[in-house]
Amino acid sequence: MFPQNRPPAPLQPPPGSSASAAAAAASGAPQALKLTYPETLDRIKEEFQFLQTQYHSLKMECEKLATEKTEIQRHYVMYYEMSYGLNIEMHKQTEIAKRLNVICAQLIPFLSQEVTHTYTRSSLGLRNPLAVQGAYPPGAFSLPPPGVNGELAGAAAAYGAGLHLVSPQMNGSAAAAAAAGYGRSPVVREGWGSDGGNGKRARGKQNIYTHTHTHTHTVEVGSLHTPYAYSFHVSADGQMQPVPFPPDALLGPGIPRHARQIHTLNHGEVVCAVTISTSTRHVYTGGKGCVKVWDISQPGSKSAMAQLDCLNRDNYIRSCKLLPDGRTLIVGGEASTLSIWDLATPTPRIKAELTSSAPACYALAISPDNKVCFSCCSDGNIVVWDLHNQTLVRQFQGHTDGASCIDISNDGTKLWTGGLDNTVRCWDLREGRQLQQHDFTSQIFSLGYCPTGEWLAVGMESSNVEVLHVSKPDKYQLHLHESCVLSLKFAYCGKWFVSTGKDNLLNAWRTPYGSSIFQSKESSSVLSCDISPDDQFIVTGSGDKKATVYEVIY
Repeated sequence: MFPQNRPPAPLQPPPGSSASAAAAAASGAPQALKLTYPETLDRIKEEFQFLQTQYHSLKMECEKLATEKTEIQRHYVMYYEMSYGLNIEMHKQTEIAKRLNVICAQLIPFLSQEVTHTYTRSSLGLRNPLAVQGAYPPGAFSLPPPGVNGELAGAAAAYGAGLHLVSPQMNGSAAAAAAAGYGRSPVVREGWGSDGGNGKRARGKQNIYTHTHTHTHTVEVGSLHTPYAYSFHVSADGQMQPVPFPPDALLGPGIPRHARQIHTLNHGEVVCAVTISTSTRHVYTGGKGCVKVWDISQPGSKSAMAQLDCLNRDNYIRSCKLLPDGRTLIVGGEASTLSIWDLATPTPRIKAELTSSAPACYALAISPDNKVCFSCCSDGNIVVWDLHNQTLVRQFQGHTDGASCIDISNDGTKLWTGGLDNTVRCWDLREGRQLQQHDFTSQIFSLGYCPTGEWLAVGMESSNVEVLHVSKPDKYQLHLHESCVLSLKFAYCGKWFVSTGKDNLLNAWRTPYGSSIFQSKESSSVLSCDISPDDQFIVTGSGDKKATVYEVIY
C-alpha cells in the first residue's frame, strides 16, 4: 500500500526548531531522518497517487467480474430455457406413449389370436407393456399387425380423439360406427391391470363393461393382453394392488350408462364456479366479477336471464352456493367479502355482506339445516357464519396454507377441508375441534364426502384421485386424470361421483373403488362441476369461458 513497500516515515518538526531539540533530548536516541513540511506533503501526495492507482485497478477488476457474472447468468437462463423446453417435449412424448398404450390395450381384444401374437412395440417404436419380452426373434415385429383394416383403424382414430371402443364382440365396422356415435365417450377400461405402478402383472379374466348392452362381456386374457390398471387398492402398509371390479360395478339402479351434452352456456369469462337449482331449471355460473343466471328448462340457444355483479370487475368468483329453496345465493371469491343475494325479488339484490380478515374465499359449504355457511379462506382459516344474523360465529384454524375445498357430512356433525398445505382435515362441528388429519405429498384442490357412506374422495394437484374410508385404513387410488384434479362432486345417491381436471376431462367413477363409468373430454380445462339433487344433470365450468350442461342417461 506504500511506495517501494516501505512504511511512511514519522513526521518530524523542521530542523532547528525548539520542538525538534526537545524531542531529541527527551529520546536520548540518534536523530531520525528529518523531513521538512514540504517534503512530508510530497510524500503524502505520492502515497495518495499510489492508492488512487490501486483503486482504479480494483475498479477495473470489479467491472470485469460483473461482466463475467452477467455472461454466466445469460448462459444459465439459456440452459434453463433449453432444459424447460426439453422437459416439456419429454412430457409430451410420455403422454403420447401413454395414450398409444391405452389404444393398444383397447384394440388387442378385437384382433385374432394370430394378430395378437404378432402385434408388438416395434410397430410403434415404443415400449409396449402388452408384449412378452424376448418371446420372439429379432425382426419378427417389423411390420404393422396384419388384419387391422381401415374400419378398425377408423375406430382406433376415433378412440384417439377421446372416444372408446364399445363391445369386444363387434367387428371393425360396428366398432367404428359405435365409436363415432358415442361422442359422449363411454369407457370400457375396467378390471385387472398390468404393471400399473407397482411392478406386478395380473392374470386371469378381464371384465369389459359396456354401455350399449345390459350385460357384461368377459374376455379371457393373460399377461400378453392385460392393459394398464387405473384403480388400485392401497393397504395400511402402503402396498398397492390393482382392483378387481365386481360384476355389478357398472350395473344396477342408480348407475349411469353415460351422459350427453344438452346445453352450452357462453358466459364470456373463465367459469370458476357453477351450481344448479333444486328444480333443475336454473344454472348459476361464476366468472370474473359476476354470476350469471341461466334458464335451462327450454331447449334452444341460451342467453343469461340475469347478471349479479358481486366483486370488482377483475376479481374471479371462486364459489357460489344456492340454498335448497332457490331464494338465496351465497357468493365468494377473490375478495374479503361474501355476498348474500335475495333471488325472490323481481330483480335479484344483495341483502347482506359478510366480511372476514382473509383476502379471498376459495370454497363454500352450507349446513344441512341451511342455517350456517362455511368459507375456506386463503389464509388457511375456515370461517363459520350465522346466515340468519349475518355474523361470524367461529374460526377453525389449522391449515398452514390456503384452504381450497370443503364438504360437510349429511348429519351436519363433521366438516372436511382440504388445503394447499397438502393436508385434509376433519373438524367436529359440535365441539369445535379438529378430529383427523390426512397428509399427502401433493396440494389438495378438491374433495367430496359421500352422502350415503363413510367415503371421502380427494382430488389432487398430482392428478390422482384418492378415495379414503374415514374410519378405516382402506384407500383407493385412481389414475385416469393426466393433470390437476380441479373439482369433484358426489351424486346424491352416493353410488358414483365425478371429477374434472386441467386435462379437459370429466370423469365419472363408481363409489368407492373407482371403476370408470363414463368420460367426456371438453375443449379446455374443466375448473368446476355440480350435480343436480335428483342426479339427472351435471354442469361444468371451463377455461374456454363457457359452462356445459349434461343429461345423465341411466
